[in-house]
Amino acid sequence: MAFFGLGTGGLQIQIRLTGTPETHPNDIFYIRHRPSWKLRKSVFTILKSHGINSAPMLSPGDGGPQRIMVYSCYHDTEGEVTLSMGHGKKLDHMGIQVKFFGRIDMEGGAHEGKPCYDFISLSKELLPPGSLFDTRTIPFNFRGVEKLHESYHGRNVSVKYFVRVEVQRQWLPPITQEHEVLIQIPGVEPAVNEPIKMEVGIEDCLHIEFEYEKRCYHLHEVVCGKINFLLVRIKIKHMELAVIRRETSGEGVASSAAALSSPGGGGAMGSVSENIVTETQTLLKYEIMDGAPVKGEVIPVRLYLRGIPADVTPTYHAENNRFAVRYFLNLVLVDEEDRRYFKQQEIILWRKDLG
Repeated sequence: MAFFGLGTGGLQIQIRLTGTPETHPNDIFYIRHRPSWKLRKSVFTILKSHGINSAPMLSPGDGGPQRIMVYSCYHDTEGEVTLSMGHGKKLDHMGIQVKFFGRIDMEGGAHEGKPCYDFISLSKELLPPGSLFDTRTIPFNFRGVEKLHESYHGRNVSVKYFVRVEVQRQWLPPITQEHEVLIQIPGVEPAVNEPIKMEVGIEDCLHIEFEYEKRCYHLHEVVCGKINFLLVRIKIKHMELAVIRRETSGEGVASSAAALSSPGGGGAMGSVSENIVTETQTLLKYEIMDGAPVKGEVIPVRLYLRGIPADVTPTYHAENNRFAVRYFLNLVLVDEEDRRYFKQQEIILWRKDLG
């Protein structure tokens, strides 16, 4: 890293993590791209093969091309650091350390106070003070580190794990190099997973009953349900189902969770209240009924979560009291005068496997 043009003295730093899906099939998995908040253009790109052989290549710079991998929270972070000096060059240093961080970063939002919080901060010495004049490869490991949060890259907040190498210099800022480690946390289905059943409507005008088979779903599951029209006295034009993601960040998220439990649907929008920043994003919207229903008609609902053109994550419940990510099914009925009647229901998402 260059600082005010001072440069790195010709030093090249490469960080490589050991292990592949072939050597650790239960702890490492190839993914096609780095997770992000953005939506992808086409739903059909998600339905393509996710085989290992088609995994893309990522060029991290001096390290050459590498496949993008995610690691289980139970996998030890270990690898090697290569320090390379150009021919005929020499660098005097005051010690070289390798560090491992787990960080909640809220620099992207309008938050007050400390924008970053390190819930993991470990350091080990690679080399004592001395001089570098050739190429050296040094192994490192951080074993038995408890990783409580899954990697997340959102609109205003992110959870990142990364390895940093620091070369300390006298009278000069350190030379640093970082390598992000993508962590996922496989879970188990919640013990209580009851169906969702609700009756909603407008007095003497509309009365519907909707039912989803359960409240909790793993990320590759199918949401199944049905909608029963018990009373219809308004002219319905069509009905839509949308999947809404809501990211809430800022100090004291847990205390504001109740106020945000019934958010309004819509496209991407933001709001700020008492240092709490909220972003709402429509991940998917499609029509499940066209035309006017009649009393007693039943409309089936079938939604493939894997077909959502976004990086869907597990539900986060006020992690470290700094951020939360929640998902909602938004049912919208539109009448012939384009008036909209909607009902939102939260669903809980969890990760069954890596990927």
